[in-house]
Amino acid sequence: MLTPGFKQRMQNHLSASLILLLTAMQLTGCNQEHAEKEEAQPKLEATIPIREDTGVDREYVCQIHAIKHIEIRGLERGYIQNIFVDEGQFVKQGQPMFKIMPNVYQAELAKAKAEANTANIEYLNTKALADKNVVSANELALAKAKLDKANAEVNLMETHLGFTDINAPFEGIMDHLEVRNGSLVEEGALLTTLSDISKLWVYFNVPEAEYLDYRMKKHDDEPKVRLRMANGQIFSEPGVIQTIEADFDNRAGNIEFRATFPNPDRILRHGETGTILMQKVYKNALLIPQKATFDILDKTYVYVVKKDNTLEQRLVKIEASLPYLFIIKSGLKDDDTVLLEGLRKVNAGQKVEINLRPPEQVRSELKLYSE
Repeated sequence: MLTPGFKQRMQNHLSASLILLLTAMQLTGCNQEHAEKEEAQPKLEATIPIREDTGVDREYVCQIHAIKHIEIRGLERGYIQNIFVDEGQFVKQGQPMFKIMPNVYQAELAKAKAEANTANIEYLNTKALADKNVVSANELALAKAKLDKANAEVNLMETHLGFTDINAPFEGIMDHLEVRNGSLVEEGALLTTLSDISKLWVYFNVPEAEYLDYRMKKHDDEPKVRLRMANGQIFSEPGVIQTIEADFDNRAGNIEFRATFPNPDRILRHGETGTILMQKVYKNALLIPQKATFDILDKTYVYVVKKDNTLEQRLVKIEASLPYLFIIKSGLKDDDTVLLEGLRKVNAGQKVEINLRPPEQVRSELKLYSE
């Protein structure tokens, strides 16, 4: 049988145990809540802008032309007797290309030479008589004129005969053959085309604003440009801008530039297309990683971490873009701290813990992260 004193002690013990249990549960709840808060606010990476001289490639679609590109045409009517070259062949200056059947022109030359010989004999006889005052000076002058005319006919026939031999006017590469052996060609008929591709003229159109930027900048020498070929690779030789067209195209609002490229290995051909890369230099540019920005409608923003670790949503203006970087025109200062990660998980005015990283280190990892 339990005594009243024992019952009282048991009640006191149970009360104390209950208090201890409640206290423990409260402490556990507080610790769990504190841990959740710590887990909900991890340290976010941040950095500061970096300044340096840099350049941005502006791209322009271009047309590639041989420095010389001409049509080879027959100067006389006749049949093609021989073709000494083939399509796509490299020919040297003076190398025979076509032969038009010369028989008719050879006969006409022989006839002209015979008439010239007759005129020469007549002239010599008339001169001998004139020396003896048998004939007048006018008759001698007429004989001399007849001889000169006959000699001119010989020269003309020799020229016509020479036109039956068609030689390369310069070194270059042939295009399609438009005739075959035995073809009858009229005077002026197209035989083939010839391109001198030792150098190339590359034409591209530049908008008015960029043209003004180009002209207002002082150039110590001829500005160099690069050419990205159709396969995406950069042509090995740089080009120089040498001429600008006189007038703007008012419909398109641009003007044509011409750059000259050496083509020592004759990789590029007349008629190809590509992209001109013309670099615009930015002195002391302010750079931040592209991943530090986010867009709302047509505007670009960053989160700036203030001194009290609260976030400020700030509008920035982009001057130009580089791989993984933006050049900032306005909106940031050199000592601003910008958030790099978690941009979609935070809000303006929120307090955050950051891991401030050197901009050089962040920049070295940008390409790795993008992949």
